[in-house]
Amino acid sequence: MKLGIDILLEEQKNLIGGKKIGVLANCASYRSSNERSIDSLLKNDSWKVAALFGPEHGTWLSAQDMEPVDSSKDDASGLPVFSLYGTTLESLEPTNEMLDPIDALVVDLQDVGSRYYTYVWTACLCARACAKSGKRLIICDRPNPIGGNIVEGGGVAPGFESFVGLHSLPNRHGMTIGEIVQFVNGSEGLECDIEIVRMDGWQREMHWPDTGLTWHNPSPNMRSYEAALLYPGMCLIEGTNLSEGRGTDEPFEIIGAPYIVSKELVHELGALGLPGILAIEESFKPTRQKWAHERCNGVRWKIEDAKGFQPYLTGLAFIWLVNKLYKDKGFEWRTAPYEFVTDKPAIDLLTGSAKFREGIDKLSFEDLKKFTEPNSTLLEKRKEALIY
Repeated sequence: MKLGIDILLEEQKNLIGGKKIGVLANCASYRSSNERSIDSLLKNDSWKVAALFGPEHGTWLSAQDMEPVDSSKDDASGLPVFSLYGTTLESLEPTNEMLDPIDALVVDLQDVGSRYYTYVWTACLCARACAKSGKRLIICDRPNPIGGNIVEGGGVAPGFESFVGLHSLPNRHGMTIGEIVQFVNGSEGLECDIEIVRMDGWQREMHWPDTGLTWHNPSPNMRSYEAALLYPGMCLIEGTNLSEGRGTDEPFEIIGAPYIVSKELVHELGALGLPGILAIEESFKPTRQKWAHERCNGVRWKIEDAKGFQPYLTGLAFIWLVNKLYKDKGFEWRTAPYEFVTDKPAIDLLTGSAKFREGIDKLSFEDLKKFTEPNSTLLEKRKEALIY
């Protein structure tokens, strides 16, 4: 199959020919031939790359989650690198000064299929900025690695918008980055001049292994297709004092805390009959972040049926069960600021409202399933933005 960046460079060069362009990408932005997109763009004299832009984690993925990145200069090319993830909410959107040197902004970022993954929102904020400054936005589309058909989660309630959900989308959205930017451009009435360079050969039922593409970690802790598939549920762990496996070699694939009894938790998870997933007893010591250098007990996830697995339901059920078993033994919600928001708990921003957190002690497992059901109106709006 061919990615959007392949199509741009092989079949639609006219979109950037003779123009000064900015490039929003990182060191995981590769062509299907495994050549870095930025390298391909820089070595062609038919256009001029005038500036580079970096999302969260920076262009070289050197920063961890929620770690600010400074603007800088690229050592190899000498080009300015404008960071779109600084210390303030305002730093997430490119300024007029950043866009002044360019005619068009080319975006080539790999999303992972979850509303919380910030790259799609960086692209949407670029659409907003380009609309204001009259610049063209060119989105080089890429696969949703966990498929484009299955949708989980009810969206974001008014007042709970954040950088893990600037617009109401399901937690597992089943869209490509191009489709999301198109969706937001229409729903927000941005009237941005957007060109989506479509992929050739991607079909909605495909997961990453079906594409034949090489996996390049799109962020420091997204180290496998399996981690991406778990992420719609396991990112919820960030809203708690559980370790999501950061500081280990397998983030999101192992979860735990010192107060958990692995055997007990695995037994209770097995009794729920969660589809497509098996929990195995695990013990680990993170080297950083939550519970750094302390022994954590918990689970290792084994995906047994990737296309039958329901990650968002699994994440909700996991936290619900941990709260049930360990709320008097150490389990707590995260209270520290999260993605530039200080007045709402992280779990509310991730789930899209306060309902899960506030009701957790009274909810049954059957009630959890209702949280995974997409809003019908939202589904209709989503459908209008699909291009494959």
